[in-house]
Amino acid sequence: MDLDFYAGSRALQLIRSNGLKADDVQVMTGAAGGPKWLILGHLDRVIFSSWFKDRKKPLFLVGSSSGAWRFAMVTQTDPVAAVNRFEQAYIYQYYSKNPTPADIRREAVRILNDIMPTEAPDQILSHPFLRLNMMAVRCKGPVARESKPVQMAGMLGAVALNIIHRRGLGFLFDRVLLHDPRDIPPFWEMDGFPIQRVPLIRANLRQALMASGSIPLIMPGVTDIPGARPGTYRDGGVIDYHMDLPCSLDGGIVLFSHYTDRIIPGWLDKRLSWRNPSSTNMADVLMICPSKSFLSALPFGKIPDRSDFNRFTGKDKVRVTYWQQAADSGKRLADAFMEAVLSDRIKKLVRPMPWT
Repeated sequence: MDLDFYAGSRALQLIRSNGLKADDVQVMTGAAGGPKWLILGHLDRVIFSSWFKDRKKPLFLVGSSSGAWRFAMVTQTDPVAAVNRFEQAYIYQYYSKNPTPADIRREAVRILNDIMPTEAPDQILSHPFLRLNMMAVRCKGPVARESKPVQMAGMLGAVALNIIHRRGLGFLFDRVLLHDPRDIPPFWEMDGFPIQRVPLIRANLRQALMASGSIPLIMPGVTDIPGARPGTYRDGGVIDYHMDLPCSLDGGIVLFSHYTDRIIPGWLDKRLSWRNPSSTNMADVLMICPSKSFLSALPFGKIPDRSDFNRFTGKDKVRVTYWQQAADSGKRLADAFMEAVLSDRIKKLVRPMPWT
């Protein structure tokens, strides 16, 4: 089996009883994670071009970093063409041996220009049923500075605060929800951190996307988001890496197409094996992710990640071929998902979340 299905307590009961229909899904979440998203591209294509094609009621999408960029593709009029553009623009990134933050920012702008044609913001913000939401952080104190030594000192402080308690990040970062203003999303009342809510408009959509993916220490922050408070905005994955969010649903499902079987609340939690998501927040979540057998069959036995830029320094052709092969392999995940939901086999395949 190429795809695993894990569910929180309420979602597990619902799916084992009734299977999963497209209209059951009220929210979709998208994780940060850089190139890891490439294996999910075919899932995005089939889910949004086929499975949801007859949908009428709003579906709320929320992601950070590459998760937000993925959802900015599927909310365009032709989601398959948009995902195709994103995949190609992302795979064909090139950097020198030691790129500066400005170099990385220029390549990100190049990708954004490739994937967001002039008409895209209007398409996204007027989509008949999809509602795009994305996460960023507004930086405070030393993490707001672009001086690398100062920012590094701030991030070391963030690491220490986060180890003591995740909410300690609130001393250095405000959580920022950039939202489609047409409907209040089910995760509107997220708590735990100081929060700023900013309506998405045509004038700020590109800046919002750049902010959501501006990795601390790697890329410059974004300071020019119309409608947002003055300040420096960076990658939403700092707080919301894998979307451990409270959602107020009425018998529905939060669908999380993910690249791993672990949900890591914040970017700084990656090495904290004990830091699991809230079981309350996960109660309505269905997580779909590649199986260990699928991963072991990939080139190099793993999905693409940012370390590949160093691993394949001077060997860009090898990296590009590997990334394309991994992206193409994602079609097996899409086929497995559609077969499971259309046949109702998902009733037997779904299991409790792996850490419960």
